[in-house]
Amino acid sequence: MGSVLSTIAEVRKQTASAVVFVSFGKDSLCLLDLLYPHFERLVCAFMFFVPGLEHINRYLRYCKARYPKAEWVQVPHWNLSYIRRTGMYCEPEPDVKLKKLADVIEEVREATGIQWVFLGMKKADGLNRRLMMMQYESSHYTNNEIAYPLAEWTNKEVMAYMRTAKLPAPVIYGKGASNGIGFNLDCFLWLRENCPQDLEKIYKAFPLSKRILFEFERKKKKNDGELPASQ
Repeated sequence: MGSVLSTIAEVRKQTASAVVFVSFGKDSLCLLDLLYPHFERLVCAFMFFVPGLEHINRYLRYCKARYPKAEWVQVPHWNLSYIRRTGMYCEPEPDVKLKKLADVIEEVREATGIQWVFLGMKKADGLNRRLMMMQYESSHYTNNEIAYPLAEWTNKEVMAYMRTAKLPAPVIYGKGASNGIGFNLDCFLWLRENCPQDLEKIYKAFPLSKRILFEFERKKKKNDGELPASQ
């Protein structure tokens, strides 16, 4: 906890306003809870794939009630630029500009007038994250006015904090390392079982994504002998 609070304190010395990117996963929920008491203005940025999904809105309503002074902005996820440009699950839009997370951060900075940004990434998230954060150790895990307070935490420590702070468990779509919403089988199976109305919203925005479950069911029928192997 000490390294987390020291990073937050280091940023707070420089500004009373900050942006935190919130995905409603466990790391970002912890980070939001840790940051909220320290800043006079805290803007929460949520990157969506499809806006208005009810299972996401439940977390949004909870956070707005628990952190009433926080502001919220919603922006398209940077991955959508690749999906839309290439026509993955939709009609191709070749004129769409490709974006990275850094581009979305700059857009949010411009929209809010706030420079300092907090992200919930950790070294424990994988080798690439660990290598990226090694360079920040001497500067409280801050670089280019972006801070990573949870850099040293393990998943076990995050879960322990969630229990202590009585934070809601995030949605777990599958067993993969990354459990955010996206165009993958685990996510679509979870949506079909738990929130079919949200799955329909995704189908409306990305009609060709129906292939994900269609191909899964077709393969399952083959394996069960309900379809000839040649089909």
